[in-house]
Amino acid sequence: MISRKNSEQLFEKAKTYFPGGVNSPVRAFKSVMGAPLFIKKGDGAYVWDEDDNQFIDFCCSWGPLILGHNNEKVRKKIEETLANGTSFGAPTKLENELAELILSRNPYADKIRFTSSGTEAVMSAIRLARGYTKRDKIIKFEGCYHGHSDSLLVKAGSGLVTFGESSSAGVPEAFAAETIVLPLNDPEALEACVRELGNEIACAIIEPIPANNGLLLQEKGFLTKLREICTQYGILLLFDEVISGFRVAFSGAAEYYGITPDLVTYGKIIGGGLPVGAYGGKAEIMACISPDGPVYQAGTLSGNPVAMAAGIAALEQCAQPGFYQDQEERTNYLVDKINAYAGEKGYAFEIFSIGSIFWIAFSDKVAIRRADEIDSDMTPFKMLHSELLNRGIYIGPSGYEVGFISKAHTKEILDTTFPAFCEALDAVFAKLK
Repeated sequence: MISRKNSEQLFEKAKTYFPGGVNSPVRAFKSVMGAPLFIKKGDGAYVWDEDDNQFIDFCCSWGPLILGHNNEKVRKKIEETLANGTSFGAPTKLENELAELILSRNPYADKIRFTSSGTEAVMSAIRLARGYTKRDKIIKFEGCYHGHSDSLLVKAGSGLVTFGESSSAGVPEAFAAETIVLPLNDPEALEACVRELGNEIACAIIEPIPANNGLLLQEKGFLTKLREICTQYGILLLFDEVISGFRVAFSGAAEYYGITPDLVTYGKIIGGGLPVGAYGGKAEIMACISPDGPVYQAGTLSGNPVAMAAGIAALEQCAQPGFYQDQEERTNYLVDKINAYAGEKGYAFEIFSIGSIFWIAFSDKVAIRRADEIDSDMTPFKMLHSELLNRGIYIGPSGYEVGFISKAHTKEILDTTFPAFCEALDAVFAKLK
């Protein structure tokens, strides 16, 4: 067992400062074993905790570190920019440079607006959709997460066309009632909904690659059908690409599937690891945003120069030819080997993946496309998480969260991961017998 003495002491102290001892719930390790690891540093594919344990990191700060930790070009660009100051509350040239880098390679948006987080980007895009269409209701899909704004912290109610119910205390039911929650991968439910309420719906928001509640890979036919129905009823299609944007392709899932949304949100990667988000769309829609139009949205730290600089340095590397093909090839290299081993052993286990995103599932299903298809018993994952930590592998502390491969995860590092992962699997299934 690894030592967590220092992390345990820090966690006890943190609990006197923060609710649950953390500043984001999933960090608390409540669904796995022991105190959360307090990370001291990261470099390349590795992190070190306050007890000096070294881990191969497949969390990658929940996705944005597609280049790995402490990337030299990103770090140098940050240091160069810091020498000129940290924040001005005024435009800088760096905002133009990052926007041009993104928009010149992205046929799915004419203009963007930078924010400070993915949640803020999604919240703002929803407001824009309502302001543009002059409609109030929105569609979301069960199993997709879009940040913690009130109208999106909603779960499904009962019935085919189901108005949402609050999934968090503090969210008024009146807010939730404007959100319609539908099952993923169910075109019949979608069609029934829009036949009844189509002229009241401003937008349909979806993670085109749902990656916050398992990796619920959708059939392209469903996404295509969603695009067709939205066009038919004048509903804006909003792709939430806070995770998939710049992760599966430079222009995200829209590029990967060849489907054009009306609005798109980004986060995580475009800040090179610093807090940032963005939303974008066609010029006509974006013209509704203040100061051009009546939809208000603002942010003192939007377009922060240090975050813009980090984003430029990161995305310039992501834009290199073959970057995403190499990412997917190395991800498949590891995933295929582990899946083959589990198959040979007869384990009910599968790693699902797309691009450089993967998800660990204790399941013998060929595909899991909906939230209600996920086994709610996370005991095997809890055991695996502990076994992996003891073998120097760090993944997110929840069986519903996905993992990531970065550029820093070389084949040599993945070759080290493979036997350790298989040993961990053997230990788990030996206990499950």
